Parts: sequence; C-alpha cells; structure tokens
Amino acid sequence: MSRIALVDDDRNILTSVAMTLEAEGFEVETYNDGQQAFDAFSKKLPDMAVLDIKMPRMDGMDLLQRLRQKSQMPVIFLTSKDDEIDEVLGLRMGADDYVKKPFSQRLLVERIRALLRRQDAQNGEVVAETEETKVIERGYLRMDPLRHAVSWKGQDVSLTVTEFLLLQALAQRP
Repeated sequence: MSRIALVDDDRNILTSVAMTLEAEGFEVETYNDGQQAFDAFSKKLPDMAVLDIKMPRMDGMDLLQRLRQKSQMPVIFLTSKDDEIDEVLGLRMGADDYVKKPFSQRLLVERIRALLRRQDAQNGEVVAETEETKVIERGYLRMDPLRHAVSWKGQDVSLTVTEFLLLQALAQRP
C-alpha cells in the first residue's frame, strides 16, 4: 500500500481527497502547511506527495525545493494559481505534475497511480502485469505504461501525464 502525503491549508480539500484516496486503497497522511509536512518528512518520507503551492509557514515551492535536496519521490502540485509561469517554475523545480483547482478527483487518482507505477519501474520493482500496465502495440503506436514511454513509428514521443492517460484509454479500447 502506497503512502501519500497531502499538504494543503484547505481542510475541505484535505478531507475530500484523503477520503477518495483511502477508498482507492492508499494510506494517506494530511498536513495543514509545508513546515508541518517537512518536519514529518524528516522522520519518514511518504511514497509521494500532493502539495498546494500557497500555504502558511512554508509554501509548496519551498517545501519542494527542500525535498529535492534529499529525495526524488514523485510530487504533484495542486493549486489555484493559474499563471503559466507558476506551472513552468514548479515543473522546473522538480514537480512531476501540476493540477489546477478545481480538479477532478478521479483524474488526480489516476495521475497518482501513473507516477507511482513509473517510480516502481524506475526502482526496478516487479509490478504485476495488468491491463493497465502491459505494453500496448497498435499499428505504429507502442506504449509502455510502466515506463510512461510512447513511440510512434519507432520515434519516442513526449507526453504529459494527462495526454498519456488519454492515449492509453483510447489504445486499450480500439
């Protein structure tokens, strides 16, 4: 069971997202601000984190910067900021994905699963092959969900998590 840290100063988001993730089988730890999360992460790192950007005491950008000094765990920013520059900065600092509020909890869960699968594959962990994880080949298209890799006519194609999930859903149901 993967441990997910949710860090947001909005209690409604913490509660609803935590309930959704727990219903999907994840172990969830919630924190109201970046400093509280950083203190807890110093003792034991979760498998991945979902961070708000604007928080009291320590914002998500500062927390991510400190995390990246000691860990490469997957991080998704969850934020109401909609400036493209904020998204670019977050991704350049090392965030793996960026989700804008309001958001679909189902899509957030799938983004979390995709990042965890990729992390497991990079760590060399054996992941049971399922419909969601086996390599898909359709004509010139080749998709490897565990590596989050796509190629078309033998050429690698770079996709966002959302683009990958959409293409995967279409390719699995030709």
